[in-house]
Amino acid sequence: MPSVKEILETMDYGPAPEATGEVDGWLAARGRFGHFIDGAFTKPGAGWDSVNPATGATLAGVTRGTAEDVAAAVKAARKAAPKWAALPGHARAKWLYAIARHLQKRERFLSVLEVLDNGKPIREARDIDLPLAIRHFYHHAGWAELVAEEFPCLAPHGVVGAVIPWNFPILMLAWKIAPALAAGNTVVLKPAEETPLTALAFAEICAEIGLPKGVVNVVTGEGETGAALVASDVDKIAFTGSTEIGRAIRTATAGSAKALTLELGGKSPFVVFADADLDAAVEGVVDAIWFNQGQVCCAGSRLLVAEAVAERFTEKLTARMARLRVGDPLDKCTDIGAIVSPAQLARIRGLLAAGEAAGARLITPEGQLPEGQFCAPGVFLNAEPANPVWSEEIFGPVATLTTFRTPDEAVELANNTRYGLSASIWSENLTLAMDIAAQVRAGVVWINQTNTFDAAAGFGGMRESGFGREGGREGMAAYLRAPTPKERPEAPADFSAVPQPETPAAVGIDRTAKLYIGGKQTRPDSGYSYAITHKGAEIGLAPLGSRKDIRNAVEAAHKAAGWSRVTGHNRAQVLYYIAENLAARAAEFEARLKSTGHDASEVQATIARAFHYAAWADKFDGAVKSTKTRNVTVAMPEPFGVMGVVCPDAAPLLGFASLVLPAIAMGNRVVAVPSASMPLAATDLYQVFDTSDLPGGVVNIVTGPKDELAETLAQHDDVAALWYVGGAAGRAMVETESTGNLKATWTMPNRDWAGAQGRAFLTQATQIKTIWVPYGE
Repeated sequence: MPSVKEILETMDYGPAPEATGEVDGWLAARGRFGHFIDGAFTKPGAGWDSVNPATGATLAGVTRGTAEDVAAAVKAARKAAPKWAALPGHARAKWLYAIARHLQKRERFLSVLEVLDNGKPIREARDIDLPLAIRHFYHHAGWAELVAEEFPCLAPHGVVGAVIPWNFPILMLAWKIAPALAAGNTVVLKPAEETPLTALAFAEICAEIGLPKGVVNVVTGEGETGAALVASDVDKIAFTGSTEIGRAIRTATAGSAKALTLELGGKSPFVVFADADLDAAVEGVVDAIWFNQGQVCCAGSRLLVAEAVAERFTEKLTARMARLRVGDPLDKCTDIGAIVSPAQLARIRGLLAAGEAAGARLITPEGQLPEGQFCAPGVFLNAEPANPVWSEEIFGPVATLTTFRTPDEAVELANNTRYGLSASIWSENLTLAMDIAAQVRAGVVWINQTNTFDAAAGFGGMRESGFGREGGREGMAAYLRAPTPKERPEAPADFSAVPQPETPAAVGIDRTAKLYIGGKQTRPDSGYSYAITHKGAEIGLAPLGSRKDIRNAVEAAHKAAGWSRVTGHNRAQVLYYIAENLAARAAEFEARLKSTGHDASEVQATIARAFHYAAWADKFDGAVKSTKTRNVTVAMPEPFGVMGVVCPDAAPLLGFASLVLPAIAMGNRVVAVPSASMPLAATDLYQVFDTSDLPGGVVNIVTGPKDELAETLAQHDDVAALWYVGGAAGRAMVETESTGNLKATWTMPNRDWAGAQGRAFLTQATQIKTIWVPYGE
């Protein structure tokens, strides 16, 4: 007779399948689905079958949405928008509360439906996806109640077009619809073609609670349907998905004035230091890369392990990986379910083969996989940064493991990616962990944990992982808009580089304006200058900047990275000093502006603006979010780094200061293109900057043709954000050309700059980094 010890060592899990009867009956009763438009389902049309990834069985027929279907849904949403926005916040809160309650009542039904449609394990759908989706609706019911009080003077965009992915269908739906409705918007949702069923069930819940017609609309379809929604008459696009599609959406919406948030791909580092709890870190890897079959945008797919513990860590990880159970997603004992589609499985296998061909060694557990769309968990060893599996998003249950020796090397490896969505740091030394958290370029950082989410905490990325946030106050703000300032016309500038004998300059000592790069006055690379005229008379020459001058200015700005690390108080002192030195030369600047037909009051307004942003420099605070127990969740506003600022032609001094000062107050370094028709107001500031302790490279000024220089800044991959003031064609160009590195852009027409200051400028000059820190035992 075996001993108890032998029984425990040989004991295995028996099957524990989840029943599907209720869902099977629901699917059978419906057969094929139409779209949900204006509060009712349309007649089913031509489309495709949604299938169970684990078995290949047909679940239901789904209609392929056309451009006409999208237009009908947008029309319904547009019709419903005024009444929905006009409801008191309390009334909208009650509707969101009703949605949350009904999701709770249908929680098991929706969990099973999600598993059948997506292939993820029932434990994950039941214990993570549905509770988080419900939490989002409860949380945003609270925001609906508070929106008028907490976001005064802001209004809903109108109609939001939401396009969501297949990896977290019901959760992504909640991320988009809950804040949109709370803010007073109506929604047209396009779910992923692979996983439309929980969105259609959600539509039935909206009808069940009596949600007003047109407030939520669901149009199913493939990529063409999503493209039609992006091109339609919506006011905002909220997209979660691949970086490739996000780039296409940025291009498609350029110049349309549509608000845009993009939550895109990632290749997130999972950093394990020598002092980490290795057993806990191994369990962290389970959650980081094998959760949801690795089909997670923030998956910790690059394991960076201290060389001193790499061997022990690899042994523990390999042993843990061998015990993962791959199989039926409906079995409560399953750890890894099915890959969502044959195309995705083929893509994963292609990348794995490419990784091995490039010299990496793939470790996977022994044993046979079940038949169907399954992929074994794995870890690549000896994968160099040039290997495609190290740099490309696999979106499957396979990670790479790389060693490092020093914290600096760990940071260098962590940031050696075009993405910036998340990072996970493991160390028993909290000082070290927080130091690394500050240095990694990621929108979300988890310390001694991974893939922790909450509706109160912002989630989103940096760099090619997109821009904008979902969740929390910052996510709610993305579904609201500020009043549009009245547009003011601007005079075009002439960029003739030849002598102008018919417009002689005034008699006096010649002043030669130069570019200002790295704290030094420098001649333009082109060797040319252009004439600045007023009422037919030449008043001076300005350097004709070029692409190479922009390149030099960006390099100088990167070398001034220390500015981003100094305290807000220190930055404030420099801004106060700029105001002080400008005040000492106010008469000179006023005379210059008067002589060129500009308002001399710009000087005093610029001094006041410097005081304003000096005051803000150490007061634009982050926040500690009320999320999960045993965590301090910190939202930190961080500077983008190097920003481009293209200033208006009007208000040459005040317009320049209104854009440059908030950017540097937040710790950014700036490459500024001043007023093209009157750049001398900005070039006269060189001496003010030089005598105000402003470090070289923090502000760089390149004069010349506005849109040519703006295009170069937009295309530059080492510029993280770009502000542009100008005409519609220029705004469209900047947004189109920014897609290379998906930099954040803020474009606007010229306006009255007298009152153009405040929190909105600071918000646009920063990005939120959410840091999850363990708190308590």
